[in-house]
Amino acid sequence: MYARSDMIRRDYILRMIEEFAQVLARINALRKGQLWQEADDAIDAEFKRMVGADAPAVSQMSETELLAKIIQGEPTQVVHHKTRLLTSLLYQAGEVATEQNRMTEGRACYLKGLNLLLETMASSEIADFPDIVPTVEGFVIALQDAPLPLSTQARLMQHYEQAGSFGKAEDTLYAMLEAGPNEPNMLDFGIAFYQRLANQSDASLNAGNLSRAEVNADSADLERRKGVVPH
Repeated sequence: MYARSDMIRRDYILRMIEEFAQVLARINALRKGQLWQEADDAIDAEFKRMVGADAPAVSQMSETELLAKIIQGEPTQVVHHKTRLLTSLLYQAGEVATEQNRMTEGRACYLKGLNLLLETMASSEIADFPDIVPTVEGFVIALQDAPLPLSTQARLMQHYEQAGSFGKAEDTLYAMLEAGPNEPNMLDFGIAFYQRLANQSDASLNAGNLSRAEVNADSADLERRKGVVPH
């Protein structure tokens, strides 16, 4: 019984991905033809099908509200896949809005998509996703024209650290520190990061584009900022 239900769920997920891929192909074709109204309509229709609201309304929802819409009546594994597809739709909505110079709406869609993607990646063990799902870096590039909110940067830093991209995690940390260079909570956050890195092997640090010497020096720098004398 369990094997049969598992197979049914897998078939459902595959069908959901295939249907979404078709929608995405249509949106991309409309973008290529610069049929902007039709592209907007296709995006709105897919948002309404997935979460019951159009693109402008979705861009104003919190991640918690969007997840609540997705979770309704779906098992956990399906929710993770469906959330990834929603991030892809948000990315497309961001592209279409930006290409029409609706920059505020586009950035809101990109940011919502990035936050959802980071949240899902942190809570899901699913690693293999189709190419239609955007990457974290794709969102970061789309959002590079302005600083990210601190909450998003913290999630991004956690993602890089978990992925072993320690150099990128450190870059994100220093971007956060620029907002409050000597703010005690931020300094504690950074010091804790370097304490975790201290437990990594030299090989892991080097693979993550960070050296032991850099870890020690930058950790000491934050401790000095906080007024702590290193031992």
